[in-house]
Amino acid sequence: VQLQASGGGLVQAGGSLRLSCAASGRTRSRSAMGWFRQAPGKEREFVAAINWNGGLKTYADSVQGRFTISIDNAKSTVSLQMNSLKPEDTAVYFCAAGETYNTIVRRPAHIDSWGQGTQVTVSS
Repeated sequence: VQLQASGGGLVQAGGSLRLSCAASGRTRSRSAMGWFRQAPGKEREFVAAINWNGGLKTYADSVQGRFTISIDNAKSTVSLQMNSLKPEDTAVYFCAAGETYNTIVRRPAHIDSWGQGTQVTVSS
C-alpha cells in the first residue's frame, strides 16, 4: 500500500488545518488507517485511528475534541480535520495503514505502510 499525505502548513494558534492521505495499491489488505506525529526531539506518537468502514475511531487524549478523523472509501482517502490548534501540535504528521485496527492503535511498530510526512507548524 502506498500512501500520499498532503495538507500541512503554517497556522496561528486557534486556527485549523485539514490533512489528507490518499491510499493506493493493495488497500484491501489493510483494515485501518491512522495518523501519527513526531515533534523535534521526540518520539513518534499516535494521534488518531479509523477502521475502513469509518465505524470505529480512536483519538489520543491530547487531541480528543479538537481533531476529527474521517474516511472516504470511494477515494481511499483518510482525512484529519484539526481545529483549535496549539503550538504543541507542531510536528511532522504521518499517515499509516495497518493490517488490523489494533496495529494502528496498540502495535505501531508493526505498521509497514507509512506516508511521507507533512509538516504542521502552529505559531503562538
